[in-house]
Amino acid sequence: MFDSLLGLFSTDMGIDLGTCNTLVCVKGEGIVLNEPSVVAVKRGTNQVLRDGNAVGLVAKEMLGKTPGSISAIRPLKDGVIADFDITEAMLGYFIRKVHGRNRLVRPRVVIAIPSGITAVEKRAVYNSAERAGARRVYLVEEPMAAGIGAGLPIGEPTASMIVDIGGGTTEVAIMSLADVAGSSSIRVAGDEFDEAIIAYMRKTYNLMIGQQSAERIKIEIGSVAELDEEMTREVCGRDLIGGLPRRCEVSSKEIREALSEPVGQIIDCVTRTLENTEPELAADLVENGVYLAGGGALVRGMDRRLSEATGLDVKVVDDPLSCVARGTSVYLENLSVWKDTMESDADGF
Repeated sequence: MFDSLLGLFSTDMGIDLGTCNTLVCVKGEGIVLNEPSVVAVKRGTNQVLRDGNAVGLVAKEMLGKTPGSISAIRPLKDGVIADFDITEAMLGYFIRKVHGRNRLVRPRVVIAIPSGITAVEKRAVYNSAERAGARRVYLVEEPMAAGIGAGLPIGEPTASMIVDIGGGTTEVAIMSLADVAGSSSIRVAGDEFDEAIIAYMRKTYNLMIGQQSAERIKIEIGSVAELDEEMTREVCGRDLIGGLPRRCEVSSKEIREALSEPVGQIIDCVTRTLENTEPELAADLVENGVYLAGGGALVRGMDRRLSEATGLDVKVVDDPLSCVARGTSVYLENLSVWKDTMESDADGF
């Protein structure tokens, strides 16, 4: 009761702590922050530049372009914390930006995490959030948050299936009666798509490109199924033989070839989850279909490839990039109802 009373004087928030982007939502206001999960620090230290403001959009602009004295770091890898101190600095910046520096009462925070992370990785999330300024931390699995954010009937006695392809992990879950009936999580997602494009350009064209260039290629002409009209794009990078800047033209068909391996791993994960599903839940999915969320859902043809592989109807949810964040907002608005289903720092982690 005392904690709920304090909540009247704090800006409680839900956080989708993603490998590529962090989204923050506030009760009654929706999503109020959406910035890249990137921090710029002095090289060899954990000291954030510009009095702690070189975080998010400002820091992402520095990726691959920093001088020798600066490092632009993504502190999360494969959906989990890879650098504790930098994650704490990043979370602290985002929480202060949303909550305000002059608040006397620290906020309660609901954070979405991958379903496959370990107890040690969960502890790192708790510690980072608490040291960044949270009063109480609740953890919710990303597939559940995505399902709620997509408006799926996860509380009813019928199967709802979601495939959330984020930046660091792909989460596959079948939900029924407000719980997960079957799930899988693999550390293959958008980042691996980018790496596959970088490897393809290096192998095929002897051209080295950066991660931001690979991401732009993926967004502009990337596809995983045949297109009615193939696209091309000019790509610039460094020639691996001569060492000088060079440009070439690449097609969507070539990028589809580059993405075949990571996409195949995601399809395998989805089919394995379906193979282990109870018969009655599987029967529901024939009627209800599968829902795609996360940035990977926007890659052209992803829904078609999954539909062909599973034989089920596959739909992309509305605004798949913010789906998990919207789910944390629902948890936040109904904290008294949902808090017993979530893990919190009060549970002894």
